[in-house]
Amino acid sequence: MAEDNEDFLDEELLDSDSLENIDIDEENKGLYEHLNIKVDKNQEPLRIDKFLLIYRQNSSRNKISQTCRAGNVVVNGVPVKQNYRVKPGDQISVLLAHPPRENVIIPQDIPVNIIYEDDDLVVVDKEPGMVVHPGHGNWDKTLVNALAFHFEKSGEKSDLDRVGLVHRIDKDTSGLLVIAKNEYALSFLAKQFFNRTTKRLYWAFVWGNPQEDEGTIRGHIGRHPKNRMQMSVYEDGSHGKHAVTHYKVLERFKYMTWVECKLETGRTHQIRAHFKHIGHTLFNDERYEGHTPLRGVNLPKYKQFIKNVFEILPRHALHAHTLGFIHPTTKKELYFESPMPKDMADAVKKWRNYLEN
Repeated sequence: MAEDNEDFLDEELLDSDSLENIDIDEENKGLYEHLNIKVDKNQEPLRIDKFLLIYRQNSSRNKISQTCRAGNVVVNGVPVKQNYRVKPGDQISVLLAHPPRENVIIPQDIPVNIIYEDDDLVVVDKEPGMVVHPGHGNWDKTLVNALAFHFEKSGEKSDLDRVGLVHRIDKDTSGLLVIAKNEYALSFLAKQFFNRTTKRLYWAFVWGNPQEDEGTIRGHIGRHPKNRMQMSVYEDGSHGKHAVTHYKVLERFKYMTWVECKLETGRTHQIRAHFKHIGHTLFNDERYEGHTPLRGVNLPKYKQFIKNVFEILPRHALHAHTLGFIHPTTKKELYFESPMPKDMADAVKKWRNYLEN
């Protein structure tokens, strides 16, 4: 049962207390909440919006209403409207989207590359080095601070009291993000990310020369037993959570390879952990020991070349290249592609020149 609130709704109207929180997409942990509710056999008929307000007392009436409108409240396998009356034995599934609970978001005038915007959402092509939202060690100068300033400056009015994140990428990962501007858009987009129906491809540079042109990496991902800053792969499934990454080779540079990745699951550092596991750590990924030249190559000229490339590309080589989703209002598909960022493009040019000479 949700926390007590004497000024809220009459809890005696609700007889069921068999609620289970389902662990979901760890990549975007904290952005969604998935609830499974089995309605008690003694439950009196009650509108589902009121029923859910009693269950989730930290949710607003508007959030519950927009969650129903977005099709995120399902009873016995069928989406329902907010006036549906729950019955004994109903199996209710709810996907709630909510922005991270930061303390205070201070609008800051920070340049941000907005490539699309309308009344419902904004699509950003994030530069590497920018943190997406405030957190430990990064309380300001984030993408959220920049967008808060942008919305304030443009006079945007929204029923969200926070910037509506539905997904995120690491600080040093570049590329595409979509941000909701109202509660309905937040719920509608969250459902697509939760169900992984969005069209998202990543570009990565990995050390070495993978044997196959296409492949799939499978293996549970969980916290590393000794290095808590890393995720580790457990092929036997003894720890962590199921994870699958599909990849395709785009170009080979003998000592480094450019690959395209599609995630079947969403685990923390999934691409980084999976490629380290198969012996092809991301290029210049310091956290996963990818910031030293490939072992076994001792030529001084080669080592100097790698040092020069690291200076051009001073971060792990990962880029969110594509983003496609269904628009909350028009119900039409929007699709975006982000070109390779300058640091990665310059690294490619340098590799090609090195191999030619």
